[in-house]
Amino acid sequence: MTTIDYYFTTVSPYAYLTGDRIERIAEKHGARLAYRPVDLGKVFPTTGGVPLAKRAPARRAYRLQELRRWSQALEMPITLEPAHFPVPPEASSLAICAAIRLGADAGALARYYLAACWVEDRDISDPGVVAAGLEAVGLEGHAVTEADREMFDANAEAALAAGVFGAPSFVVGDELFWGQDRLDMLDLFLSGKVRGAA
Repeated sequence: MTTIDYYFTTVSPYAYLTGDRIERIAEKHGARLAYRPVDLGKVFPTTGGVPLAKRAPARRAYRLQELRRWSQALEMPITLEPAHFPVPPEASSLAICAAIRLGADAGALARYYLAACWVEDRDISDPGVVAAGLEAVGLEGHAVTEADREMFDANAEAALAAGVFGAPSFVVGDELFWGQDRLDMLDLFLSGKVRGAA
């Protein structure tokens, strides 16, 4: 079975805009979808990424235009400058790792935290918000263990090994698709209409 490794961070507006489209693509092609929350703080220094606050004003302004346009195109409401952004993504990411480990719906939990940040103006680093998300997918609010931290750390190593430099990224074998605006290309690739490197 083909596996799609989905690398994302819970504070990414573009991961929010991915919504459940990646799940629908995986289902369409009979692919296994592996959610991999990743610490971009470990990825950026190695791959040349720059945190938002350090980007040039023109790049930050363009980002807001793109988010506005994609929000309208996808009919997904978004708060362009949420009150609780940026916040550390670690607690919500560890919760998603716990959901994966325990067989809960990791996709639903990821979307819960992404919507909490980008639509509902909630602080996803707040323990109460993190616990509420876990409970929303049928887990105990204190489900996170050291095993989930190990998974989170391993995801960063796997991301670097796969050539990931930003989020969201979708990896199938040796093929990398960066950004929610590359989901159509991923679909074409899985359909065999575009080919990978020989």
